[in-house]
Amino acid sequence: MDHRIKYDHFRLDNGLEVIIQPDRKRPFVAVSLLYKVGSRNDPPRRTGFAHLFEHLMFAGSEGVDNFDDQLHRAGGENNAYTTNDYTLYYDVVPAENLETALWLESDRMRALNFSPRTLATQQKVVVEEFKETCLEEPYGDAGHHLYGMAYREHPYRWPVIGKDFADIEAAQLKEVKDFFYRYYRPNNAVISLCGNIDPAKGRELIERYFGGIAAGEKMPIHDFPVEAAISAPRIKRVRADVPSTAIYQAYPIPGRLHPDFYALDVLAFLLGGGRSSRLYRQLVRQREIFHTVEAELNDMFDSGLFLIEGRVDEEVDPDEANAILLAATAQLAEGGIQPSELQKVLNKLEVRNNYSDLSLTNRGGELCVAAALGDPEMINTDSERYRSVTVEDLQRCAAEYLRPERRIELIYEPESLA
Repeated sequence: MDHRIKYDHFRLDNGLEVIIQPDRKRPFVAVSLLYKVGSRNDPPRRTGFAHLFEHLMFAGSEGVDNFDDQLHRAGGENNAYTTNDYTLYYDVVPAENLETALWLESDRMRALNFSPRTLATQQKVVVEEFKETCLEEPYGDAGHHLYGMAYREHPYRWPVIGKDFADIEAAQLKEVKDFFYRYYRPNNAVISLCGNIDPAKGRELIERYFGGIAAGEKMPIHDFPVEAAISAPRIKRVRADVPSTAIYQAYPIPGRLHPDFYALDVLAFLLGGGRSSRLYRQLVRQREIFHTVEAELNDMFDSGLFLIEGRVDEEVDPDEANAILLAATAQLAEGGIQPSELQKVLNKLEVRNNYSDLSLTNRGGELCVAAALGDPEMINTDSERYRSVTVEDLQRCAAEYLRPERRIELIYEPESLA
């Protein structure tokens, strides 16, 4: 049986990349619209600007006072998120109301309703979000420390929300307009329609609503700095009002398109992907060194991090816990991964990925991201690349990337330990 996701893929004359993926069994259509702009594109001294812009996109366009109200009246729901590499907006509407979503998305692509009042309102919202999540929440600024240590030159060195909320407070309306007409153009975007839609009808609607929007200037190929290899550990200790010690260990890895991505993702899942993972079984259940421990990859386009995080038991010395965590990670490179263990992880990953594809919004987002990376067919080929990972691949990647001297380490301790 052919389980491949079938879709139509084309471009409009103005450069908008379009993917239509019919699923006639669903009563809805998910509209996903990705703009190839993320926090790595933040202007100088304006970190967090791409995230601010995500908020501004809901504040009204020239033809629509309130985006959310119009969509909700059509029985739809919507949301958006910003990453280091892109910003993605999505709407889910009953199939018969698809045109409402396309009208709304095309209207705000054509021209936002720029106003000092709107900018001031969203600046306050974003600054408050920064304070709540980064300054008031325990460990909230861990990303600031980690990414600042991992990246010295690349704009990945600040989190998506920004390095300092003062950058957002200082934003000017002219900067907002310049950012919009530079990045929020059809030739810098990918749109997908997934769900109950006839491909020919979908193409006609996309042409009707988006075909008349003028393309922007040709986007230059960004040549972001390449980070120098880390040859000695970068270690930092932070003391703050937190309930227990948290240990973060991060290792630089290549970007999303590197062939080793799949083995590294499997390795992270094997090491710390849930309660049956190696680290959880060994260090939480058996030895009671940590309360929780997990590992994951970030999948940034240019270069990423293999992340391990654990919360240390109050009765355990943090330095001892850190040494034990390092030793457990080092064991992977020394062998001992059984084919049965790998197969178990691959089965879980396949269930995870297949479950994700059941969601129209997830499927639409994955198609858009794959297209932004240059190949929408990744939505079909990724599963085979995961299945082709071998025990030898895992041990090679562990030995190559998870070397102790290449680590970035943050030990986040309670003030009471001072």
